[in-house]
Amino acid sequence: MTVLKNIAKDRILQITVLITVVSLFFARPRFEDINFHTLYSVAAMLTIIQIYAYLHVLDVLAYKLTSIADNTRKLNMLFTLLAVISGMFLGNDITALTLIPLYLNIAKKYKLPQILPVTLIGMGANIGAAFTPWGNPHNIFLVSRYDVNAVQFFAWSVPYLVASLIILGIVFVFIPKEKIPVQKTESIKISWRPTLITTAVFIFFFFGVFRIVNIVWPMLISILLALLINPRIMLKIDYALLLTFTGFFIFISDIQQIPAIVGAIHMMVHSETSTYFASILSSQIMSNVPSTILVGKFTTYVEALFLGSNIGGFGSPIGSMANMLVLKTFNQHASVSKGKFFKEWIVMQFVGLIILTAVGWLLLKI
Repeated sequence: MTVLKNIAKDRILQITVLITVVSLFFARPRFEDINFHTLYSVAAMLTIIQIYAYLHVLDVLAYKLTSIADNTRKLNMLFTLLAVISGMFLGNDITALTLIPLYLNIAKKYKLPQILPVTLIGMGANIGAAFTPWGNPHNIFLVSRYDVNAVQFFAWSVPYLVASLIILGIVFVFIPKEKIPVQKTESIKISWRPTLITTAVFIFFFFGVFRIVNIVWPMLISILLALLINPRIMLKIDYALLLTFTGFFIFISDIQQIPAIVGAIHMMVHSETSTYFASILSSQIMSNVPSTILVGKFTTYVEALFLGSNIGGFGSPIGSMANMLVLKTFNQHASVSKGKFFKEWIVMQFVGLIILTAVGWLLLKI
């Protein structure tokens, strides 16, 4: 019942279902328009991420790093960089849900700043998630939709990561170096055997994403592994995201059969620059996952779409699902004003969006 409730209250899924139902009055979806490679890849990704979460790998890393932080700047740097690295492998959602409560527990104990560090953790998670094909679900869609190989994908993501890290480095310089007590390492044991097996499945999944092996096998193996470790892991999977992908494939299949709508969308994505900005702007009002699926069906400018969709995750709360999770998690665990946090968070989000939009545009022109 909890799984069904979580699915039912997912706002993006609700909107997706609404517009999908409306589109059915104008056309009927075509089976061949549903990208099963993307759906299977996302299912495998979500399962593997939940296995890692169950094994508490990220918790251990967080406590190890905080045990060496002796001032506020170093603590901010360590948590933000851990968010970047975690976002690469576990995605921005799990990263936000895990690291923000850990940081806030420390912050409340030693009366440390809460607003800026949590904002940076969320931003770091989004930056890291953009680096890998599986970090963001829409990256999986791009790889599948355009048959992008690993060399090409990382040729786009590495410059974006480097530019983003430079910007973060500049921000770190302005964070005060106030002394804090060194944290004691929490005693959390990692089950090494299932962790290593999960990592092997993760590598197999990598080959599946890039079509070196059939993605069905990594998906089935990841599900089997989850069931063997603990069947309850399958209850934690974000099924709403899978349904959102499916709904948008149906919706786009319908609108592709309406000439007037197709013509209007083509006008908005007729060039590399227009595709880039259309992706960023549409992400602000419909989130970057459905935005990527929509724009991706009508453009061939895949690099522009990659940059636009990942940068579009900054800005509004709905720009990325991780943004909403940051707000929700902060409200649940913080001890400072939620209203003040939202005001400062939204300012930093849009400042980051503006800066990264300029950076992305320069990367497109290089």
